[in-house]
Amino acid sequence: MLTTNQLTTDQKGALAEQAIALAALRAGVGVFRPLGDERYDLIFDLRPRLYRVQCKWAARIGDVVVIRTRTARRARSGLVYRYYEPGEIDAVAAYCLDTDRCYLLPHALSVGRAAVQLRLAPARNNQQTGVRWARDYEFEATIGSLPGPIAQLGERVHGMHEVAGSIPAGST
Repeated sequence: MLTTNQLTTDQKGALAEQAIALAALRAGVGVFRPLGDERYDLIFDLRPRLYRVQCKWAARIGDVVVIRTRTARRARSGLVYRYYEPGEIDAVAAYCLDTDRCYLLPHALSVGRAAVQLRLAPARNNQQTGVRWARDYEFEATIGSLPGPIAQLGERVHGMHEVAGSIPAGST
C-alpha cells in the first residue's frame, strides 16, 4: 500500500484527480477535462449546469483532514501563494489517501481562503461550534447539495428505453 511519503507532488495530484473523477462517475455525474491551461482540473456536468472543479490532495493530520485551497509556485523571493477567485472555480474537490475518501467543498469554502479543516473525530475539548465534520463533506454527501438537478441523477434509468406504441403518442 502506498503512503504519502512515497509520492511526488505530481503523483499526488494525478491520484487525487483520478479518484475524484471516479467518485463523480459513480454518482452519475458527467466528467470532462479542459483542453487548455485553466485554473480548474475537471468539469462536472450537472445538467444543465457545468461546474469547474479544482482537484486537491488532502492530508490527514491526527483527527483532521486538511484541504489546502490555494496554489503555490516558486519564485526568486520564495513561495508565492495565490487564492482562487470567485469567477475562476465553482468548487474544490479533494482526495485523502489516509481515509480513502473524496471530499467536495462548496463554492463558499473553495475561494479566497488558504485551507479548510474537516474533523474526523470530536475534539478533545468537545468543541462543537464551528466544527466542519468530514462526513458532511464526503463526495456522496455534498454532490446533491450543489445547485441543479443533481438529486435526480441517482434516479436515472440506465440502458435503453423500450419504445411502446406509436410516435408521437396517440397517433396511428
